[in-house]
This record gives sequence, C-alpha cells and structure tokens, in this order.
Amino acid sequence: MHKDIEEILLDRIEIEKIARDLAGKIRKKYEGQEVVFLGILKGCFVFLADLTRELSLMDLKIDFLLVSSYGNESKSSGEVKILWDTNIDLKNKNVIIVEDIVDTGYTLSKLVEILQKREPASLGICALLDKTKAREVEIKIDYVGREVPNKFIVGCGLDYAEKYRQLPYVGILKKEIYEK
Repeated sequence: MHKDIEEILLDRIEIEKIARDLAGKIRKKYEGQEVVFLGILKGCFVFLADLTRELSLMDLKIDFLLVSSYGNESKSSGEVKILWDTNIDLKNKNVIIVEDIVDTGYTLSKLVEILQKREPASLGICALLDKTKAREVEIKIDYVGREVPNKFIVGCGLDYAEKYRQLPYVGILKKEIYEK
C-alpha cells in the first residue's frame, strides 16, 4: 500500500468484478443497439478501459470530455469548465456518461443539461463510485459500482493534484496530504 493511503476500499479484483457486473447490466439493456460512451477525463480512463473490455462484443463508440471543477483543490470550486468536448453527433444515440466518482453531483448535472440539448435517444450515467453523503445536487445514476464514504478517494484513475491515478486499488488519502 502507498504510504499516503489511509485505507484500501476496493482492490483490483473487486474493481474488475464491478466492471463485469455493470457491463452485464448495460449489455442487457442495450442488446443489439449502438452505445456511445462519453468518458469524463481524466479520472474515468482506468475504469472505462475495464468496462469496455467487458463489452467487447457490443457496438460501442467511445469518446471523452475533459471537464474541470477541482483544479488542485480537494473540494469542487463549483465552476464547471469543459476543456474538451466530443465531436460525435449524439442526436438519436444511446449515450452513457462514464465517471470515476460522483460526489456533489454538480458537474454531472451540468453535463446532463448540456448533453440533453444534443437530443440523444437516451442518456445514462455509469459511475464506478458514488459518494452519496457529499451530494448537493440530485442526480440519477443508472449504473453504480459502489458507494464510498465522504472522504478523499484516490486510485484507479482518481487523483489528488494529478497524483495517485496509477494505484491499482481505490483508497482513502490521508488527510495530512491534502490539508497541507
């Protein structure tokens, strides 16, 4: 375990099982249909890779949005910046936003507003982790991997100040690291 981690919440095997279970639900709902995955960078890339490997026989398109609401802080600034948008025409497509973690719900609710204007046939949300105790905005998450405590979570793509994404597990970052 990394010296900055207080506790491991999910190991690699548990993360792979979550990806497999969520992929099964997605496959069942969209059998025989094309799906567009919109991964929210940077945090989603590890989980999105796990998820798409489990859907290797589905008709998938994959693109990314780069959205910022944290910068180098431990809490969301409340301001959502879309730094990189998709170039896929989403009209009449089945779209699933893929997130690493949902906490306040603010960023995701803004993205849903923006994407709904593009008239997708359906718009769903898939998240590896859900921090429900941090929720400030009501948002429906269609596919949830695991609920996690309202603590600072890193690993499996999640970061603090661009560090810890490479950890093969999801863990709680020690307070002294982000409260410097």
